[in-house]
This record gives sequence, C-alpha cells and structure tokens, in this order.
Amino acid sequence: MLLLGNLNPVVLTAIIVGGVGLICGVALALAARFLAVYEDPRIGQITEILPGANCGGCAFAGCADYAKAIVMNDAAINLCTPGGQEVLDKLCAFLGKTAEAAEKKVAIVLCGGDADKAPRRFAYNGVADCAAAQAVHGGDKTCTYGCLGYGSCARVCPVGAIEIANGLAKVHKDLCIGCGACVKTCPRALIQMIPVSRAIHVLCSSRDKGPITKKACSVGCIGCTRCTKLVDDEQIKMDGPLAVVDYDKPLDNQDVIDKCPVHCIARA
Repeated sequence: MLLLGNLNPVVLTAIIVGGVGLICGVALALAARFLAVYEDPRIGQITEILPGANCGGCAFAGCADYAKAIVMNDAAINLCTPGGQEVLDKLCAFLGKTAEAAEKKVAIVLCGGDADKAPRRFAYNGVADCAAAQAVHGGDKTCTYGCLGYGSCARVCPVGAIEIANGLAKVHKDLCIGCGACVKTCPRALIQMIPVSRAIHVLCSSRDKGPITKKACSVGCIGCTRCTKLVDDEQIKMDGPLAVVDYDKPLDNQDVIDKCPVHCIARA
C-alpha cells in the first residue's frame, strides 16, 4: 500500500482501472466458458435457406424461430408458403427428409358489398383505418358485418396483394403469399385463409336475418338455403342465417352461382 501511495495519481488511476478491467475480462471469459448456451449450427443454416420474409405464415414468429422449431421440436418442414417448392426441396436435401408441399393458402375477403351495393349510414371523417372506423358507433357501413374499406389489410400486406376497389378490399391471389397478416388486422374477421384451388365463395359474412341483410346490402346472403340443396356433399352449409362454404371439400358447381337469387356467390 505504501508503494501505491507513492505513485503518481495518474499512474495509480491507470493501474486501478486496468486492474478492474482485467478482473472484468476474466469474469466475462469464465462466464462465456461455463454459462454459454449451445446453439445447433443447423438453426442458422436453415434460417439461411428460408426466404427471410418473416411473415408468420408458418405460425412461428419469423424464419429464425421456424428454423429453431424444425431443429429443436421436429416441426414440419413444409409450412413455408412464400418459399414454396423451391425452399421445401432445399430443406429436404439439407435435412435428409422427404415431405410433400402443403397446398398453398391465400386470403379471401368474404364480402361483396362495395360502395354501390352496401350504403353508408353516416359520413365517417376520422383516421383512414378500419379499426378506428369500427370504434365509431360500430362503423359507418349500414351492414355491420361488411368490409369497411379503409385499407388496413392492404397496408399490412407485405407484397401488395390487396387493393381497395370502390370501398371494398380485394385480394389478388396470384400475388398473395399466405402470410395471414391481413386476417389478424381485419376488425370484422372478414378475411380467411383458404386453399388456392378453391374458387367458389359466398361473399357475405352477415349474421342478420334475410330482410335485415337485404336492406343493408343488395348482394348479402338472405339465408334462402337454395345453394345448400344444389350440392351433393354439404360443400355449402347454413351457419344460422348465413350460407358458408366448407373449404375442406372441393366445390365446382356453377349452379350455386347461377341460381343464387341475390348473387352473393361468385368465383374469385
């Protein structure tokens, strides 16, 4: 201590700081040595194979999280919709596995009530956001189930697959990557993810009875049940007053479109 006391204050300070730094360095080295968490290098390699969209369509937080699930939890390797067959082939080759590509899913907006067919009940002048519009007296549209048309779904779509046409959201399924971001955004739960091969839809989500629906929208389902009688395997069923398509079953019946009295069933 006497020796240190005789040193120049600047030198003493440097020695103290250097000593603290050395101790901290040793402590960090020991922590890195004994507390390090091992990560399987395959996680990083699989992350590089994945497209990096981080869209969440695989039901994981992002590509890195999906890669970790594949390695650590043996998650299915065919869940990456944006990557398609090319990414699946690379994953199969890398992991030595075989898997069939899951059918691509795309978004569909189950509403046909554009500005000409579904009137507004008051003038909304707030933020151009569907959730904000919904918060004002339940939305400005007469149909309390229909698309509000303020483009929240279009803004969250990472590939620009949704456009707002005449006050109605429409999905371009050739552009849709199936991420499901729009599904989470719609405050009225009008958007569903469906197999890309399904082409016939009941473009209505109203749970009101026929007379009420008809007043709110000229193309709303009136619950007549005619379409359900034209199919042979319950591809269309009634959910209360609303006809709904069972997308787990193939449907290619032009009669259900031609004979719908309000033209709410269409190909898209």
